[in-house]
Amino acid sequence: MRINWNHIKIIGLLAIVVFLYAFTSQRNNKRKVAAPIIEFVDDQKPFVTHATVSKLLIQNQQPITSVPKETLDLNGLEQALNAHKMIENAEVFLRVNGGFSVKIKQKKPIARVSSSGAYYIDSTGGLMPLSTNYTARVPMVTGHVKQNDLAVVYTIASRIMNDSFLKTNVIEIHQNRDKSIDLKLRQCQFTVHLGSLNYLDKKINNLKAFYNKAIKDKSLEKYSKVNLQFENQVVCTKV
Repeated sequence: MRINWNHIKIIGLLAIVVFLYAFTSQRNNKRKVAAPIIEFVDDQKPFVTHATVSKLLIQNQQPITSVPKETLDLNGLEQALNAHKMIENAEVFLRVNGGFSVKIKQKKPIARVSSSGAYYIDSTGGLMPLSTNYTARVPMVTGHVKQNDLAVVYTIASRIMNDSFLKTNVIEIHQNRDKSIDLKLRQCQFTVHLGSLNYLDKKINNLKAFYNKAIKDKSLEKYSKVNLQFENQVVCTKV
C-alpha cells in the first residue's frame, strides 16, 4: 500500500494551523485589557469628565485594565454608562488591535431651571443635573415650574434652541401660574409676553418684526413690555 505523503502533509499543516489559532486565541483572551480610549462624539464641552467615565467602567471595584479580555462584559459596561444622568448614549467595544474604546454622547441641555431646584432640561425634555465641570450657556427658566410638568417650558426652550434669532437674544423664560410665558431678551429692559403657545410661529415672527423695526428706529429702550398674546397684534407699553 502506497502512502500518500501529500495528504499527510496537508493534514499536518491543518493541524498546526488549528493549534496555533487556538493557542494565540487563548493567549489573546487572557491578555489584560489596555487602558480605555475615551472619546466624546459631540462637539459640546464635556459635562462628564474622562475621570468620571473611568470610574463608571470599574467592574466589581476592580480596574478595567486588570480584567482579562474574555471576562469583559461589554453590555454591562454600556448599561452602567447609559445609566448616568448626563450621558445620552455610550458605546463600548474592543478594537482589532486589542485596544479598548468608549464613545460617549452627552445629553444636550437647552434650558436651565432655577426656580424649583436647579437642573437642566435636555433636548428630549428630560432632566439633566448641573455639572461642576462646565456650565451651559442656555436660557434661564424661572417662575412656577414643576419637574413633573415641563411640557410648556420644553416646547418654548426647543423653539428657542432651533431659531438663530431667539437663541442669540433670549436669556430668560418665565412661566407664570397660568402657564403663560414671558421672555427676557439680551440687553433689553422690556418683557416679552407670549401668553400661551398657541400660534407660536406667528407670535415669533411678530416679535422679530418689532425688534428689527425698533433697532432701526433706535427705540428699544422706550418700551417696558411687548405683548404678543394676540395672534395678529403687537401691543407695546412705553416706559
